[in-house]
Amino acid sequence: MALKTFKPNTPSNRYKQWSSFEDVTKDTPQKSLTVALRRSGGRNNTGRITTRHIGGGAQRRYRLVDFKRDRHDEAAKVIAIEYDPNRSARIALIEYPGGQRSYILAPAQLVVGASVMSGEKAAPDVGNALPLRKIPLGTAIHNIELIPGRGGKAARAAGQEAVLSNREAGYALVRMPSGEIRRIHADCYATIGKVGNSEHMNIQGGKAGRTRWLGTRPTVRGMCMNPIDHPNGGGEGRSKSGGGRQHLKSPWGHVKGQKTRNKKKASGKLIVQSRHAKK
Repeated sequence: MALKTFKPNTPSNRYKQWSSFEDVTKDTPQKSLTVALRRSGGRNNTGRITTRHIGGGAQRRYRLVDFKRDRHDEAAKVIAIEYDPNRSARIALIEYPGGQRSYILAPAQLVVGASVMSGEKAAPDVGNALPLRKIPLGTAIHNIELIPGRGGKAARAAGQEAVLSNREAGYALVRMPSGEIRRIHADCYATIGKVGNSEHMNIQGGKAGRTRWLGTRPTVRGMCMNPIDHPNGGGEGRSKSGGGRQHLKSPWGHVKGQKTRNKKKASGKLIVQSRHAKK
């Protein structure tokens, strides 16, 4: 994937970098594989805002992506690479011999006309899904199951990849995109390759309007508010020492920068090396 730049004939075009969409081969989605996407605007069932800065945006339908890859030993043909407005990665439309179609995450170097397969008999090629005990060590993988049969949960965003580093006692040691080394059951499935659209992180919207199109509303800094509205508010002018801004806090008074992971979380015993460990 490549990015395209624009002539700086307007302020918004000066730093704008958008996707060229040259990897997308089909403009309209498979209607049978989409459902209506109902949005809440950040409000819960009582109508109160529980997540700020959500609202508006262009209407879009949700694409039903197959994260489980549970049709084993059936080769499917890639017939299109599509844009998905609900995620940073591209999705691939595949067709099985019986004519049934499905969406999967599109890894890098997957092209139209290629064949993909899931199951223990599949070769460790790009786009194929295999259990971790069948994948060669050192292979880049994505869409990794954390519990067998639950479907891929990890390494699904654009440009992400994990690396299968070792196997021991029925578990595989996987280095996650965050740097964490984690034990995952060897029967869990993962897809070979790196997630495509790796240049997504370099996209520059160029103007506030494009952020609004994506459904994100403006954010006001706490230090610009009054003390009644935010713990960091108040003070005569910009006060960085007093005036209610002594500590960096959230609007609800929680001090930021502290560890939030529960020490008693059951999955903590599966983490061999934390992502915070010195590299």
